[in-house]
Amino acid sequence: MRFAYPYLLLLLLLLPVLAWLKGRRARQAAFLYSSVQLVKGIMGLSRSSIGAILLRMRWLALALFIIGLARPQFGEGEAVIKASGVDIVVSIDLSGSMASEDFELKGERVNRLVIAKDVLEKFIKKRISDRIGLVAFAGRAYVASPLTLDHDFLLTNLERLNLGTIEDGTAIGSGLSTALNRLRDIKSKSKIVILMTDGQNNAGKVPPLTAAEAAQSLGIKVYTIGVGTRGVAPFPQTDAFGRKVYVQMRVDIDEETLQSVAAKTGGKYFRADNSEALRQIYSEIDRLEKTEIEVKKYQRYRELFQWPVLGGLVILLLEVILANTVWRRLP
Repeated sequence: MRFAYPYLLLLLLLLPVLAWLKGRRARQAAFLYSSVQLVKGIMGLSRSSIGAILLRMRWLALALFIIGLARPQFGEGEAVIKASGVDIVVSIDLSGSMASEDFELKGERVNRLVIAKDVLEKFIKKRISDRIGLVAFAGRAYVASPLTLDHDFLLTNLERLNLGTIEDGTAIGSGLSTALNRLRDIKSKSKIVILMTDGQNNAGKVPPLTAAEAAQSLGIKVYTIGVGTRGVAPFPQTDAFGRKVYVQMRVDIDEETLQSVAAKTGGKYFRADNSEALRQIYSEIDRLEKTEIEVKKYQRYRELFQWPVLGGLVILLLEVILANTVWRRLP
């Protein structure tokens, strides 16, 4: 049992002080009688007793509201589980050529980014015990999500990745070095980078092979994936009438560099020229990168704030009803 905001409980100390100050205030009678014997028979309780009961109910309701604000929580305990010792950063290409629609998803033509996000989402859901981060690159590289076990947060950030949000270009070296920076100071059993691109390095200040040497020295394995059909691919454009048309764009993946990067780091290069091949690539990476460590995982706390708040509302409602019915004051 704990309170999320325990410092709010200090407000309870103010209640006795406020009650004492309120009690010192002189109260004037609504009517003046020459003798209290004239009204004694119409009351089963003295007015002072009734007022005290109603006032205590009001203070009790306020105390329960303060306890609710402090958010009482009940801990479910802790459990020893088998967790993965693998940290993964996925570096994904957002260059303009990723708009080429040479893949299919559920029978419909989709671009490379859509299929990459769909396959990556399924991969993330399989690796429930891995810390996974996300890097997006085009002309520059940016961290889209830090390493995290909160895969809902990770998938939300993955969904936000869209073409055209980064200046165009293909900075493969920058995408890889940014991913390495997320892993360099992390202590884990295994650290890997999955780099997906559909072009050649033509931007950024870091050559891909230089980044690969850094990965090798850090003991980080890099899996590279070349995304796109062989030959030419349909690239969508808008004609003068606002209609969607396709032009054939040459697929130009620097497979030699991607192979060298993977080989230098102990990883592997894959070519994904169709949707099924891309899914099989992630399945193979999932199979290759398996390891387990035993860790203690603290389970989430269950919120209990609703009960004191509900109790306070019931008491407050009862106080209002009594004050306006059975124990109604004379005007």
